[in-house]
Amino acid sequence: VATIAAVNGPALGGGCELAMACDLRLAAESATFGQPEINLGIIPGFGGTQRLPRIVGQARALELNLIGDPIDAGEAYALGLANRVLADHELLDTALAWARKLAGQAPLAIEQIKRVSAAGELEAGIEAEKRGFATVFGSKDASEGISAFLRKRTPRFEGR
Repeated sequence: VATIAAVNGPALGGGCELAMACDLRLAAESATFGQPEINLGIIPGFGGTQRLPRIVGQARALELNLIGDPIDAGEAYALGLANRVLADHELLDTALAWARKLAGQAPLAIEQIKRVSAAGELEAGIEAEKRGFATVFGSKDASEGISAFLRKRTPRFEGR
């Protein structure tokens, strides 16, 4: 299962960390993101020290975690923290459209893409990707997906 965060206001501290725990992050123009825990004398407690550097890079993650100032949706997009910035009134419709698109994708392929994308070091990641590809390529879902593509029809995935 892939997850989507649709952020339409302040995502600060735990809210930002919850968004980072999602696979995809959509932001309304009015959204803000930040890690203000430092201002309370504490550190992020839900993956902010681990997920943030993997998403935006070490230097920018340290800035966000050590300075504690919020950033707007445009900067979040520029850093890669948000996948898209949308007009506030378009956020929900876009999130639902992405969810419908994901719901029609092969579950096994989604699982393997997520697993191998998070595998760590490049070489280990490439090896994990090879194993994931082999798992997916021999699946019934892959056969169905290729068949549906060739026949110009919507695939019927079963997660096998």
